[in-house]
Amino acid sequence: MAVMMGKIVQNLPSAHSCQQNRQFCTLYQREGCVQYKHNLLLFQGRKLPWTRISTMHLRNVSNNKQRLVYCNASLSATAVPSLEKVDFLKLQNGSDIRGVAVDGVAGEPLNLTEPVTQAIAAAFAGWLLDKKKADSSKHLKISIGHDSRISAQKLQDAASRGIASVGFDVVQYGLASTPAMFNSTLTKNEDFLCPVDGAIMITASHLPYNRNGFKFFTNEGGLGKPDIKDILDRAANIYNGFTPESLEEAERKVSSSITKVDYMAIYASNLVTAVRKASGNIEKPLEGFHIVVDAGNGAGGFFAGNVLEPLGAITTGSQFLEPDGLFPNHIPNPEDKAAMKAITQAVLDNKADLGIIFDTDVDRSAAVDSTGREFNRNRLIALMSAIVLEEHPGTTIVTDSVTSDGLTVFIEKKLGGKHHRFKRGYKNVIDEGIRLNSVGEESHLAIETSGHGALKENHWLDDGAYLMVKLLNKLASARASGQTGGSKVLTDLVEELQEPGVAVELRLKIDQNHADLKGGSFQDYGNAVLKHLTNKIESDPKLEKAPVNHEGVRVSGYGGWFLLRLSLHDPVLPLNIEAPSNEDAIKLGLAVVAAVNEFSGLDISALTKFVQK
Repeated sequence: MAVMMGKIVQNLPSAHSCQQNRQFCTLYQREGCVQYKHNLLLFQGRKLPWTRISTMHLRNVSNNKQRLVYCNASLSATAVPSLEKVDFLKLQNGSDIRGVAVDGVAGEPLNLTEPVTQAIAAAFAGWLLDKKKADSSKHLKISIGHDSRISAQKLQDAASRGIASVGFDVVQYGLASTPAMFNSTLTKNEDFLCPVDGAIMITASHLPYNRNGFKFFTNEGGLGKPDIKDILDRAANIYNGFTPESLEEAERKVSSSITKVDYMAIYASNLVTAVRKASGNIEKPLEGFHIVVDAGNGAGGFFAGNVLEPLGAITTGSQFLEPDGLFPNHIPNPEDKAAMKAITQAVLDNKADLGIIFDTDVDRSAAVDSTGREFNRNRLIALMSAIVLEEHPGTTIVTDSVTSDGLTVFIEKKLGGKHHRFKRGYKNVIDEGIRLNSVGEESHLAIETSGHGALKENHWLDDGAYLMVKLLNKLASARASGQTGGSKVLTDLVEELQEPGVAVELRLKIDQNHADLKGGSFQDYGNAVLKHLTNKIESDPKLEKAPVNHEGVRVSGYGGWFLLRLSLHDPVLPLNIEAPSNEDAIKLGLAVVAAVNEFSGLDISALTKFVQK
């Protein structure tokens, strides 16, 4: 089927065709773009025929009165002997799945293989079937997209086999952004086979090239931690039931289940429409603006040519737009100093009005004004708060726990809003924004210092491209009202934000094998450290514990503050310190040293080095 205005591209088995996305073509050629004639998988240095899978028979199993869908072969079939044992629950990373998908990095064994991926995708389909309670006559659809990682194609094909094995239709988008995948569950457009019933994004955000993972969506949003655990439990059962016959049948079944669609065309078009609407329906509201984009060789390159240019912007000087899963130029991460330096330099070199940078899968972003001033972390939150509070006076802004005291003053004293500081973790922040609205407290923005930002008007989706559209809307509406000065209109919005003279984050690692833990968990040890710190602080008249705090121990003193908290996933206690001067920051650091020094299982060398400056 021919391409028509970005609609259906073709209806072919992905296992027998290379990805046709123009930008992604060279990457796949370099990766080999192996056509899966017999789909040979490599297991422990020897090849196993990836025998074509089919009837992973659906079996309803009663478990706590819930219907679970497992994929098993007939009783007479023999299990596949060469599949590695996998601890599926170790693949969970909060509300995502993450693993090693490319072999060859020392100390990082492969655990996100094609069979594992197939099992996870089949498990998601089974979970979705239970969730939707669909009747057997309706064919459910799941869309799949991926970022620029070099393992993307093989995992997409494996996920397609898993979905097809459960009897679902597969809609492949190829190179896509995470926000676009969620939007595909909401878009109503039959030409694009939308809305889909569920969506899978294959990504590992800004992690190294050998990693990959999955994010899952329904029209209610991204899945939460309990959902991911459920899916991984199901996947383990499916994986353990794989047989040569079932794998062969799934491979055969997928050939009639896949349709390729250029969904990014409609997603980009919707962003363009949003900016035009904000300007009073001017066709090219950004005409004359020079805006450069740094996609970090991830999936965000579309923004320059498919969003900014149709709006009239000049995009010369944009860089790293071509997908390259080895990320040769810098880590695609708006929190990374080298990444921010790269986009800042591009703005200055090209005398641009604005610079925009995305992470790998475009759910995070940051910006740089014409003078090279960065809009990221607290400054991006301040800017978005200023824009949102103009539209919704008095609303509550939800942030993560490491935002600054100066941001609170800015939101509450300057803007007239309310700052609700919550926990780290973008899903925690977003869910808190949703919860506040459910109990009658209006909130329109939930945003992390990492660059994950979600707006109520955009279905509480953390969408880096949509955040940047809000900035473009401000530029366009200012231009339409006769204001000039380029990005100065944005810079002026945060002019009164108080910023610290010193801001550091140190990581205090817990040695899980240390005798001081007495065989207990790192979580218990970390909580003991925090409890002891709390007791120490209460006896120090120069320090004041935050009266309202949802994570760790936050303390004010010496004109600044510190926060010591336990990492969500790792045996680490991150310590954030902000102060007017280095001397004040050291005083805060010394207060922490005095409290935690007796915990011999805690490595405080980074903190000790800091206070000895």
